[in-house]
Amino acid sequence: MARYLFFVNQPYSYSILRPLQEAIRARGDEVAWFVAGCSTAPLRENELRLETVREVMAYGAVATFVPGDWVPWFFPGIKVEVFHGLARNKRGHETEAESDHYRIRGWFDLYCTHAEGDTERFQELAREKRFFSVAHTGWPKLDPLLKEAESPGPAESSDRPTVFFASTFSRSVTAAPALYDEIARMADSGRWHFLVTLHPKMDPEWVARYRALAGPNLTFIESDEDLIPYLPQADVMLCDTSSIMFEFMFLDRPVVTLNTRMPGPWLIDVAEASEVEPALERALQRPESLVSAMRAYCRELHSFTDGRSSERVLEAVDQFIEEGKDQLKPLNLWRKLRVWLKLRRALRLQAVLDDNAD
Repeated sequence: MARYLFFVNQPYSYSILRPLQEAIRARGDEVAWFVAGCSTAPLRENELRLETVREVMAYGAVATFVPGDWVPWFFPGIKVEVFHGLARNKRGHETEAESDHYRIRGWFDLYCTHAEGDTERFQELAREKRFFSVAHTGWPKLDPLLKEAESPGPAESSDRPTVFFASTFSRSVTAAPALYDEIARMADSGRWHFLVTLHPKMDPEWVARYRALAGPNLTFIESDEDLIPYLPQADVMLCDTSSIMFEFMFLDRPVVTLNTRMPGPWLIDVAEASEVEPALERALQRPESLVSAMRAYCRELHSFTDGRSSERVLEAVDQFIEEGKDQLKPLNLWRKLRVWLKLRRALRLQAVLDDNAD
């Protein structure tokens, strides 16, 4: 029985790693979670948590899976990057090479990529750096969505549309303040039902204001909840520049945005809050040009549609270990010291979070 470890530093990691956990258990293997720097509230009773570095070392995992951009280098086993999002030109970068998605920090042995484009880019970097490998596997987080997309029918009822509103936290791109009055009005009208979630780093004032809107026509979803089960309940998404809109598209359902930084023919973008309701109504008509562009973009972002990316990740790890590809990483003592200090800070924060939870 092989043992695997999940290294969690952000709340979004849970929904990325759970499909992988399911695939590990289906093979008869074991997995444990090590959480440093965010809430452990999402952990379930049947999920094993390791609370100390000593426990991690004793557990002896053959591989550690990481959705983030760093991991303690001294953890046992190979370090596997599975990414926290899909490869896109985000935050106004002029080229993909400038994106954090392609920054090689020297911690990972294996990068599990999602589509042909990002696979080719990482393979170029692997040939240049010569201390990591690349496997084209797909993204575990999409497994349940792709399986759900095979089922016909979007939402639970057709009498009124359900809108999933998600907003990022950055003041320069968030639509939460601009859309508050319009969402409150639309929910109050009774013609729409809203599912609302805000980024964990969102201004607490806006979180409180949206939470106060909860009622028969609006469900507020706390930031530490797993959003994957909620997405199939919606007919359409309202968003800004949050990456969740691309995940929602894999359900073959449309997206409307307000002043997004990532526009394209695969979504309907508007400039004013007053334009949102007509745009949502148009999206629900599923214009052929919108749907075809959305499907094409999904194929560009993610190569696989079978919902079995988790299995491919595990197969890539098996192959890496069997072929003995554990390349020597750059020494970089200063960077290792910084990661050690980052881990210590995260563990101190974790202790505070655990105490508050108790």
